[in-house]
Amino acid sequence: MDRKYLIGAILVIIVIIIGCAVYFGQSHVERADDELVVAAYSHGGEPESGFDPILGWNYYSEPLIQSTLLKMNRNMSYENDLATNYTISDDYKTYTVQIRDDVKFTDNTPLDAEDVAFTYNEAKKTGASLDLSNMNNATAVNPTTVQFDLNKSDSTFLDKLAYIGIVPSDSYNNETYGSNPVGSGPYKFAQWDKGQQVILERNDNYYGDQPEFKKLTILFAQNEAAFNAAKNKEVDVSAVPLAYAKENVDGYNMYLMDTIDVRGISLPTKMNTGEKNPDGGDVGNNVTGDIAIRKALNYGIDRTSLCEGALNGIGYPNYDGIAHQLPWANNATAIEDGDIAKANETLEKAGWVDSDGDGIREKNGTKASFELYYSSDAPERQAIAVSVSEQAKEMGIEVKAIGSNWDEMDGIKNSQAIVWGFGSTDPSTIWSEYHSSQAGIGYNNPSYVNDSVIDQHIDNAFKQSRESSYSEWSNAVWDGSHGISPQGDASWLWIGEIKYGYFVDDSLDISNDTALLQPHGGDIFGNIYDWKRVSSIEK
Repeated sequence: MDRKYLIGAILVIIVIIIGCAVYFGQSHVERADDELVVAAYSHGGEPESGFDPILGWNYYSEPLIQSTLLKMNRNMSYENDLATNYTISDDYKTYTVQIRDDVKFTDNTPLDAEDVAFTYNEAKKTGASLDLSNMNNATAVNPTTVQFDLNKSDSTFLDKLAYIGIVPSDSYNNETYGSNPVGSGPYKFAQWDKGQQVILERNDNYYGDQPEFKKLTILFAQNEAAFNAAKNKEVDVSAVPLAYAKENVDGYNMYLMDTIDVRGISLPTKMNTGEKNPDGGDVGNNVTGDIAIRKALNYGIDRTSLCEGALNGIGYPNYDGIAHQLPWANNATAIEDGDIAKANETLEKAGWVDSDGDGIREKNGTKASFELYYSSDAPERQAIAVSVSEQAKEMGIEVKAIGSNWDEMDGIKNSQAIVWGFGSTDPSTIWSEYHSSQAGIGYNNPSYVNDSVIDQHIDNAFKQSRESSYSEWSNAVWDGSHGISPQGDASWLWIGEIKYGYFVDDSLDISNDTALLQPHGGDIFGNIYDWKRVSSIEK
């Protein structure tokens, strides 16, 4: 090639490279003061089935697009949303709810009791959002009254009235609704760019308090991508893992929000005898099936150290899976953990000894070695798994931390240890986690807890008013002689409660003093009605 043409080509390439660098480096997103861009993967993430409450969209959080019958406030009590009043029968088997008569969906069709009944009956069929197995059916008594008939006493059914967004019965199609949802919430669906974002527009016909912001873009960025979105001024709010919570980002404040979200490790309580769960998966583990292993881990693991390290100093030790802010928390489950001497004594008394000097105990030819799985896209779970693995070595127990995904873990959840997250204002989660009838059903009771005394406490709780039932829910985890806590069956190794970290642009006030206690999965938009732009966005 002629030299002058070669030089010319090189100059063209350089210009293109510089142009691309300028273009792609210009990452600041232009937006108006009444627009919000939020990286809120913690708020449910990108739903596989779209924005359909019947198929699981944000059933513990503000669904934004749809309305719910009730809403929970900061005091963990319920307020009316679509509902105007409700009554509960003395036996907690019938719930009757009156609803507003002035609500329309965003397609301009009226919302009435038929839509409420339809939504709940369909949600029961799918089982993708809430466990509604206790509900026989929901019936529209008249246009403004819906009745829920249960097959057993359940004082926690009130919680279910706050968790499912209502869909229009006349136009609902389970194959198409999720990608083009119609609702009656504060925002209406505008656009879904799969794998990237969803765009919502303010519903100016919303019956409740109007949010200030006309447009809400929710990015599905998570972890490092969410952190970079804040650094590049691409967002107003960015939810980040705890590993980034102590970072400084120019132009942003870090908000650490209280949660009831607890991290813990399920420890299969049964030996592997060839038993299968309802889905055909293996049940039992010949190491964690020995209570001495489970107790040793519960007494030997130093939760305070894990909260300082794995949870970046923003954790709170937990021993039973119930966050300390909840009214049924049980302080009696707390122990003096990190007691290696007690852990080793427990193991030796049970016959677990290191006879070959390799640092791993064994008993009857079985090594004290098992696998611990965690979700690879959850940094704090990885940190927990790795830290537990390191601490367990001091007890002569080999714990192999393995990153995975929920498709794989679904098949091994009853035979291998797994790092989980739980946290709800609905106390019936204790039933799903620990009642023997729930063992191996979906993600319920993965450790196969089987204790008739625990079951009785839970059964009793359902038959009492929500407030009076708290002591029974508390006793289910430890009543002085039975429970899943370290002093009892030690069927879980609960680690700690976490906080949620959000970088918030200096121009925005998210009214932290009205923010709700965050459940598992997060509810950053729970008080979006109170968010204000206090200064113009830096352009």
